[in-house]
Amino acid sequence: MSEAIQATARRERTRRRLLDAAAEMFAEEGLDAASVEAICERAGFTRGAFYSNFESKDELFFELATRVSNEKLAAVTARVRELEASPDRPTHPSEIVGRLLDIDTDDRLGVLLFSEIRNHSLRDATLSASYLAWEDAMTARVAGIVDDVAHSSGLAPRMPADELARLFLMTWESASQRAVMMGLDNDALCAAVNDRMRALAVMLVG
Repeated sequence: MSEAIQATARRERTRRRLLDAAAEMFAEEGLDAASVEAICERAGFTRGAFYSNFESKDELFFELATRVSNEKLAAVTARVRELEASPDRPTHPSEIVGRLLDIDTDDRLGVLLFSEIRNHSLRDATLSASYLAWEDAMTARVAGIVDDVAHSSGLAPRMPADELARLFLMTWESASQRAVMMGLDNDALCAAVNDRMRALAVMLVG
């Protein structure tokens, strides 16, 4: 293995350990209390290692949020491919969304992470720009899933895919935050969010 490949692998391991440590610190203490120093100590690195990988704590938490989002979207995308290949795929919007969302990828940590990042962005113009760019990227990916599902299932959404995707994301955010406030465990949280998303799909997809 070349030195360049080894260096890249080491850098990826460092970033992954920092992200894992940040997730643990956030879950225990929240975004503000999870300082760079505390994250580095948890990960076993120096501040120098942190700043050679991330410009700021905000950048790290956006990458962590992206990782959480990517895991959920990857699971939904895999389920879309399964439905496309299934000989008995459902045709009713409620059944399709139910099958797509029959995955346990939501949890309290992810909901709190997104909520705190959004709340910080409301007070910081620079962070707002980063948040909106991240949100637009997530919307585009969800719109792609909507287009794939509509094409393969013969459904006719009642609005453009990007608008429907944004509405789906807003509904997910509202339903998941309510579930956390109600003190639901992860299984109940997923069930509550999936029920809300299924109801929305029935109204907006023909």
